[in-house]
Amino acid sequence: MAVTVRIPTPLRKLTGEQDTVIAEEAGTLAQLIDVLEGMHPGLKERICDETGELRRFVNVYVNGEDVRFMSGLATELPAGTEVSIVPAVAGGC
Repeated sequence: MAVTVRIPTPLRKLTGEQDTVIAEEAGTLAQLIDVLEGMHPGLKERICDETGELRRFVNVYVNGEDVRFMSGLATELPAGTEVSIVPAVAGGC
C-alpha cells in the first residue's frame, strides 16, 4: 500500500530535503507515522506529542480532508492516498 506524504519545509531537514516521501505498508495514519519514523528518525516527535496524539500545531490532511474531522490517527490509508503534513501558521494584526 504505497502512500505519498508531502513534507513541509521545516521538516525536510529530517528527510534529506525531500518534499515528498513514499511510504509502504501503512494501513492507518498511526502506522504511517511509525513507518515515517523508521525511515526518518525524529519525524514522529515533531508530529506527535508525548502521549502519541497529533500535536495541536500540526495539521494532517488525507486526500485534502483534515484527519481531526475523520478518524484521527485511526484514519485508514488505502493505496494511492496522499497525506499532507502542514504546520499551523499564526499571526495577524
